[in-house]
Amino acid sequence: MDLTLDDEARRYLALFEDVTGAPGRDCIHIDDRLVIVVARGHIAEAIGRGGETVERFEDRVDVPVRLVEYADDPADFVANALAPAAVYNVTMSENDGTVAYVEVADEDRGVAIGRDGRTIETARMLAARHFDIDDVQLT
Repeated sequence: MDLTLDDEARRYLALFEDVTGAPGRDCIHIDDRLVIVVARGHIAEAIGRGGETVERFEDRVDVPVRLVEYADDPADFVANALAPAAVYNVTMSENDGTVAYVEVADEDRGVAIGRDGRTIETARMLAARHFDIDDVQLT
């Protein structure tokens, strides 16, 4: 699926790559934060030791940043989007549109949902952008 990035997103991704050295695949500015989708295998590089690399980027853009590691498999991508919640299983259903049903540890439901539902909403938005998934539901 081809993504169309606006000028702002392209500028943020270019700066992200300059500061972290990690390739970014997508960037979404949501409310008061940036969500950067990092190329598979580069998340540790983007975070840096003790989070110092991503913090340096946050200082440059002056907004909080959430990183999500890209995955070629839609189920793995949804699980990555809900991290750090412990995801046990993701099942895809294609009955009335594509829905990802996510099984998370009971103690991590709040983490998967996030404050005011921000984490699950971000996962839904990214899943739709990258894999045409219509919804993400916790089971």
